[in-house]
Amino acid sequence: FRQFSHHFTEIQEALRLDDLPRARQLLAEWQGRPADGLGAQEIARLSIEAALAASHRHVFAVLLWFILLPGPCGAVLYRMATVIGLRWAAKNTGEETDFSAFSRRVFGIIEWLPSRATASVFAIVGNFEDAVYCWRTQGAEWAEKSLGIVLASGAGALGVQLGRPLAEDVEVAERAELGLGDPPDVDFMQSGVGLVWRATVLWLLLLFLLWLASLAG
Repeated sequence: FRQFSHHFTEIQEALRLDDLPRARQLLAEWQGRPADGLGAQEIARLSIEAALAASHRHVFAVLLWFILLPGPCGAVLYRMATVIGLRWAAKNTGEETDFSAFSRRVFGIIEWLPSRATASVFAIVGNFEDAVYCWRTQGAEWAEKSLGIVLASGAGALGVQLGRPLAEDVEVAERAELGLGDPPDVDFMQSGVGLVWRATVLWLLLLFLLWLASLAG
């Protein structure tokens, strides 16, 4: 959680104080890209998306692979696949190479089960019906389908609109619509924190039950 929690908290505090320049600066530092010209709603939307994605990639998916494979093998495998996928991504070279194609395919296989596990947990601890509906109807429209499943389920669980076209400088980034309900604001950011913590408690409960089962076995 320390990979991203302080960024999210500081942006939330800046938005509550109506300090948009500070919120833009914090978001740009977190995401590594300019955030000039973004409004409060867009900052809240991107922050919630980034927090849901980070909680999946840094916590929940790692926990699942830690459970599935012996020792730390699963956790190390998942994190290595994530890092290599980012370093070899086609977007860094402008065209797909053998390395980027290989890393994308392998990570897609490794990510298939964790993305659905995280989406299921978000649905269980949030608005189940909306989460499942958004997962089934919107997740595949996201550029990165495995992450789209997680974000769509999280948006449905929160009852908030994520995704949607986003104005970046003079260009408009076309992004699929995710979620149902109201546009995002700072209060939805706090709801996002609650969703992630409830999901964490459920994951820890599952770990505890697995530990009890191993003792009984």
